[in-house]
Amino acid sequence: MTHATTLAFPEENLIGWERAMIAFLVEKERRSGSLRTVEGYSRMLQHFFGRVGKAPDRVTAQEIFVWAHGKGVSGKDPSPVTIGARVACVSSFYRFLIRMDIAQRNPCDKLERPRTCTPPARGLSAEEVRRLLSVIPDTPQGLRDRAIILTLVLTGRRRTEVFRMTIGDLSFEDATCFYDYRGKGGKSGRRELPRPAVEAIRAALSAWGRTWGTCRPTNLCGLLRPPQMERGSGVPPFTAGFVGI
Repeated sequence: MTHATTLAFPEENLIGWERAMIAFLVEKERRSGSLRTVEGYSRMLQHFFGRVGKAPDRVTAQEIFVWAHGKGVSGKDPSPVTIGARVACVSSFYRFLIRMDIAQRNPCDKLERPRTCTPPARGLSAEEVRRLLSVIPDTPQGLRDRAIILTLVLTGRRRTEVFRMTIGDLSFEDATCFYDYRGKGGKSGRRELPRPAVEAIRAALSAWGRTWGTCRPTNLCGLLRPPQMERGSGVPPFTAGFVGI
């Protein structure tokens, strides 16, 4: 499996544990909505089972422990975060096998997870955000970029969560705007959309000759595209560049 976007329901020509792994990754993708998570799980599972050379029902807790604490391609000892991620990945796969009545036990239950320290949050300072916004031109494209940046900064949501946001996810109660989101692990919630982001979206729509109430259901990036781009002329330059960050 080279890329998570190739995931589909298991094909009939796949047999045994290979089908189970594909099914697990399909479910993981649809629950989490994160391709990066699925790709990471796929790499770790294939590396582990390729290294241990056993079917899942014959793997022992000791073998998982040795792999989880083993050195990676860099030759360095793994950090507690890496060890925890490895164990969590394999354990999640075994929980799936148990739910599907394919396996009877989860060998990861015998392992102790290492303690980890939450690192300080990384991001732009208030001054850096002001400097970033100050160089955005007051053009339709610039107003679109400003709306997306403010939504990302003020909500703190992951970029995929913001880019999946649709007009149907935004609602007003009196003068307050709320947005529904689907986060990591398939978790959903509802939060207030800060007024600067709301006003920035309105300004961007106005620049393209649109109003909030006349837009078709689409994602936020599509909502802020110029009308001619709906006819297939491509992805907005800012959106294409931002996804690649």
